[in-house]
Amino acid sequence: MNHITAGELDGKTALVTGASSGIGAATAEALAAEGASVSLAARRTNRLDELAGRIEASGGEALAITTDVTEESDIETMIETTTDAFGGLDVLVNNAGIMLLAPVDRADADDWRRMVSINLTGLMNATRAALPALREDEAGHVVNISSDARRGPGTGFGAYAATKAGVSTFAESLREEVADDGVRVTTVEPGATDTELPDHITDAAAKDEVEAAIESMHTLEPADVAAAVRYAVTQPPRVNVDELLVRPTDAG
Repeated sequence: MNHITAGELDGKTALVTGASSGIGAATAEALAAEGASVSLAARRTNRLDELAGRIEASGGEALAITTDVTEESDIETMIETTTDAFGGLDVLVNNAGIMLLAPVDRADADDWRRMVSINLTGLMNATRAALPALREDEAGHVVNISSDARRGPGTGFGAYAATKAGVSTFAESLREEVADDGVRVTTVEPGATDTELPDHITDAAAKDEVEAAIESMHTLEPADVAAAVRYAVTQPPRVNVDELLVRPTDAG
């Protein structure tokens, strides 16, 4: 990352969940490059510390907060630690997620519960906890990382796509609730992206299918999705970017 100079988010604070790798890490670096002080939340403390070090070495300000978004107490600590350290919260990026694919007839119910707990319930709880701080200056922004799978899931994507459809629907309702408070809500729906998500898949056939699909195209890089987030949060306050669908050009 280049040395940070004055940017459009100078004086702002951003909090990114799932920041230990992939889209979350790239988004944290992109927002820091715009001048935001960034809180980095995830379970892997060592990865967060490394990312914070890179941001600080480039002249930015970053804070690592070990967080499991399935634990409400962790979420409360995450918000409190951020606002105590930086004096407020302006941007929340709900990125934490997991993708455990399998056809319905052989899916593991525990995998379903994990995806709902992380992808949807954790996101909802983080948003609720952050709203008081986001409303303070009537200029907050919630960015939810969904998926293009919610628009047309393939075989084995049903439960994962259901959680991401829930994210998008939740965001639509939230936007109406907080619009009068000056809080904006954006949903970013990435297509196939070069992240760790496929590594989580335990169903061998589903994993093979996903890997074959990935090999057939030029997947997005995490920085491509981070650029979409950066675009949304640097628009003038009068502009709410509701949805951004970002797909590989050759995805078909």
